Amino acid sequence: MPSVFAMFAFVLLVVGGYGYTNQPAQEPPWTQVVPGFAFSPYQAGQSPIENVEPTVEEINQDLSLLAGKTRAIRTYTVEGQFGEIPALAAAHDINVALGAWLSPDLLANATEVERLLEVAQSPSNNVIRLIVGNEVLLREDLGVQQLTAYLDTVRAATDIPVSTAEPWHVWLKNPELANHVDYLAVHLLPFWEGIALDDAVDFSINTYRQLQKTFPGKPIVVTEVGWPSNGRSIKQAVASQANQAKFLRRFIQRAEQESIVFYIMEAFDQPWKSDLEGSVGGHWGVFDSFRDAKFATDSPIIAIPQWKLLAAASIVVALLMTVLLLIDSAALRDSGRTFLIFNAFAVSSLIIYVIYDFTLEYHTWASVAISVVLLLGVVGVFVIVMSEAHEWAESMWYRNRRRLLSPLSVAASQSESRFQPFVSIHVPAYEEPPEMLIDTLNALARLDYPNFEVIVVDNNTACESTWRPVQAHCAQLGERFRFFHVKPLSGYKAGALNYALEQTCARAEVVAVIDADYRVQPNWLSELAPQFEKPEIAIVQAPQDYRDGSENIFKSICHAEYKGFFHLGMVTRNERNAIIQHGTMTMVRRSVLEEVGRWGVDTITEDTELGLRIFEQGHEAVYIDQSYGRGVMPDNFTDYKKQRHRWAYGAMQILRSHAGQLTGFRDSKLTRGQRYHFVSGWLPWIADGFNLVFTLLAVLWSGLMLFNPIAFNAPPLLISVVPILFFAFKITKLFTLYLVQVKANFKTALAATLAGLSLSYVIGRATLSGLFVGRKIAFIRTPKMASNLAVLQAFNAARDESILALMLLCGVGLIYFQLGFDSRENMAWCLVLVSQSLPFLSSLVVSVLSTAPNRDSVQSQEKTA
Repeated sequence: MPSVFAMFAFVLLVVGGYGYTNQPAQEPPWTQVVPGFAFSPYQAGQSPIENVEPTVEEINQDLSLLAGKTRAIRTYTVEGQFGEIPALAAAHDINVALGAWLSPDLLANATEVERLLEVAQSPSNNVIRLIVGNEVLLREDLGVQQLTAYLDTVRAATDIPVSTAEPWHVWLKNPELANHVDYLAVHLLPFWEGIALDDAVDFSINTYRQLQKTFPGKPIVVTEVGWPSNGRSIKQAVASQANQAKFLRRFIQRAEQESIVFYIMEAFDQPWKSDLEGSVGGHWGVFDSFRDAKFATDSPIIAIPQWKLLAAASIVVALLMTVLLLIDSAALRDSGRTFLIFNAFAVSSLIIYVIYDFTLEYHTWASVAISVVLLLGVVGVFVIVMSEAHEWAESMWYRNRRRLLSPLSVAASQSESRFQPFVSIHVPAYEEPPEMLIDTLNALARLDYPNFEVIVVDNNTACESTWRPVQAHCAQLGERFRFFHVKPLSGYKAGALNYALEQTCARAEVVAVIDADYRVQPNWLSELAPQFEKPEIAIVQAPQDYRDGSENIFKSICHAEYKGFFHLGMVTRNERNAIIQHGTMTMVRRSVLEEVGRWGVDTITEDTELGLRIFEQGHEAVYIDQSYGRGVMPDNFTDYKKQRHRWAYGAMQILRSHAGQLTGFRDSKLTRGQRYHFVSGWLPWIADGFNLVFTLLAVLWSGLMLFNPIAFNAPPLLISVVPILFFAFKITKLFTLYLVQVKANFKTALAATLAGLSLSYVIGRATLSGLFVGRKIAFIRTPKMASNLAVLQAFNAARDESILALMLLCGVGLIYFQLGFDSRENMAWCLVLVSQSLPFLSSLVVSVLSTAPNRDSVQSQEKTA
């Protein structure tokens, strides 16, 4: 019932939020016939750049649409069929301010001016003004003297008033130009000035008055005035349909009061202008490119007229997400369900709004392709967010753990049962320091369990002085300990484990595996082996743990990061019998191991792949969230990265080879919960891969923005907001879970988050390689007890990450100095670049920390001093 109330509350919140932000705004009605429209009759898909021109019939249809709405139109050229416009307009009782296009091409200019005079003197007799050139001085296509020569020529040949059209500031900068015109043709477009909507009309009127004062007695005609309905922002100016409607309705009222003659910029959207003016260029029309009116002219203005449809779509999608998220949620507290419902509604609202915003843009095939990729990326991000939110909820807001055995219940089960199966402990080794491996064997010798053997398989160690001491020590420990040095032996660790299986005592019912650096506790087998009395149990797993976490700063943060998986992820996965089997501190029923085909040699993560094969046969696993053994961690950042690369690459190998079983297209006994956890558990790693692609594309796009800022604007605000929110969500989740569930202090939680971020690049590379390349790579052993890296080596260990971070931050600096933060889109995009750089900077920080001296050596130096 609380979940129903929560859903109802969020439904009200969505509807109320949309309703509040879309309250009808009362604005002056636009009921009168306006003096004029700027008129470019290009239809959707047409462009003067590509020489795809409108037909005479299409031009006439546009004029018929404007008939009765305006007294005049303003044109820009008389070339080709555009010279027919005055005659066509006369039939609709529309006058024409006829324009001639001037460019650096002097021969073309001569032809254009000649045709202008010819058309102006045509029998239609509805050409009331001539405009020789449009923003010629602004574009610097011609000099003032060249332009005035054309003006003087035309004025001498006609008695129709002549001018040239320029923005207001160009007239003020070149006052001598007024001596060569009959009136000032002025562009007043406060959007380009970055003026806020509420100040835009006053700005326009005040600018008009300034021109009147500067040029007394000279008539002024505003030949372009308007506001775009979509596109990037500039300073305080925001492009939207509502803002366009508000500006025009306010300006028309003021212009009528001030007796200003004006031409609205413009009648119809011109998508082709986006190539010249950026994303905003195609959205200045009162009608869109399909000739549909964008807004009402006399009723209250609503920011999103379709808001009720968007709200309904958001709610439907949210409810579908909620149903999926709350499957098997009986163990969640009400607060956990509410958290999931909140995420469902937040994500659905964003998805629907992103799609809605997408529909407002004009698209070419190229932009559609790019946009589809971006939309798929956004949807992918939201899928990952929902799976992460699900794990977050199940980690923090659970009523009870249905399958997790506590140490007390383990002990109780042991005391109630005398079942003590024979356990064969396998220790694979390769080039391991002999003193470390001997320490591991001594710990095994102290086990308080009666029925076990230890098989050490040293595979392919070259130096005899490395493995001989271990062989001798096994002999000293007694007949329970058997040592095998095998060379050659293929299959890496899996090959060694399969070899050990062949040497296993016939009485053994359970095979246990530990790594060569693990020091187990005496009660390991006595507390866990009795679980195999239940015939359905095939795997009993304890977490990996480490004994050298306090050795130095680097290992401290690594230790904190490891805890997240073993004390959070594994615990939630265990609830649905979907743990990741890892190749140390694991125990597996021997008969099942033989049944599923032993350890797999076709993957570098043979432990996880074996566990999945066991689940596919319908067996169960038990996870005990208590440490029974501790090993040693990688000694430097390079080895830390290699280890995670192996894990991530191996996971992708498994995903490829078991795709049929995980998706249900191939027969298996996997449950829905197991499929969910194996796929969703690897989604964050896959996200790191695609995020790496996104980073490279972001660097490329930033370069294009700097090279051609008009053609390549910053991405739309929503596209930038999504990765920023995703990054914030990811960091908040990590930090909160470490702080609350792992019971880490603030410093440790921060360190764990830093370490997790530092691996983003290597995980991204590994997942992309594993998913799309898929070649078999060698098993890379994680070296133990190695010397620390020097500082220069540490920088080299994070070389790629450092280069990417530098490129991203340089992009931010160059965008700021070259393009500025006048646009909200530019600023948001730079925030994206900064957020993308943080994981790479984390890699450099962690790598440098790995060079810090061990605490024992520092203390020793202090004592010596």
